[in-house]
Amino acid sequence: MDLQLKGKTALVSGSTQGIGFAIAKRLLEEGAAVIINGRTEARINESIAKLQKAVPGADISGVAADFAKAEEVTALLEKVPEVDILINNAGIFEPKPFAEITDEEWMRFFEINVLSGVRLSRHYFPKMLARNRGRIIFISSESAIMTPDEMIHYGMTKTAQLAVSRGLAELTKNTAVTVNSLLPGPTKSEGVDEFVRQLAEKQNITPAEAETDFFKTMRPSSLIQRFADVSEIANLAAYLASPLSAATNGAALRADGGLVRSIY
Repeated sequence: MDLQLKGKTALVSGSTQGIGFAIAKRLLEEGAAVIINGRTEARINESIAKLQKAVPGADISGVAADFAKAEEVTALLEKVPEVDILINNAGIFEPKPFAEITDEEWMRFFEINVLSGVRLSRHYFPKMLARNRGRIIFISSESAIMTPDEMIHYGMTKTAQLAVSRGLAELTKNTAVTVNSLLPGPTKSEGVDEFVRQLAEKQNITPAEAETDFFKTMRPSSLIQRFADVSEIANLAAYLASPLSAATNGAALRADGGLVRSIY
């Protein structure tokens, strides 16, 4: 299927690894020009080299920015004034008991996970409306609906993303601009590998055993009972970025392996 992304330019925040990297790769495979983002030039250059090898001839570039620093986001926007597709993927997570989460950590999670997308969207969204075309996608999480008791601060930020996404979608009425959220379930990324390793160390078991135990005890409602591959998330993101998804707007689409128990 041709997703009609040739000639489109996409910015994917937080894309030097994991889901963001997989989305960038998938968009490149469809012929889009992609701007990746990471916190350092070294990580960006390393990721660009990998993407060029994976997708020969791809139009790929990168801009460094730490989304915990508003001034670096401003600099990014000056370097990348317009895009056709914005993927708000930058984010952090960390399991931590609720009583141990400090005010500073609550604010840090909100700054990076929520305000990153707000700041980018605030710049690009009016331009998309003026051109009457564009796509904004927030990479949220199933944790937005089923707040994890081991990461309440993370779940809060993912729910906030849904509110921002739906609110922006309300402003697209009678235009060709769409704003949607994508909700991955547990996904096999570098960060999750470290999370599983930490679980294994705490329980004195192997990482494979920790993964099995994770789905048995912490995510028992998962229907696939495994971590999703990042490419499975990227496939849905690419469709949402495509002109073919024109009738999908203001939605929160799940790629959660059936973890969330609802039919709507």
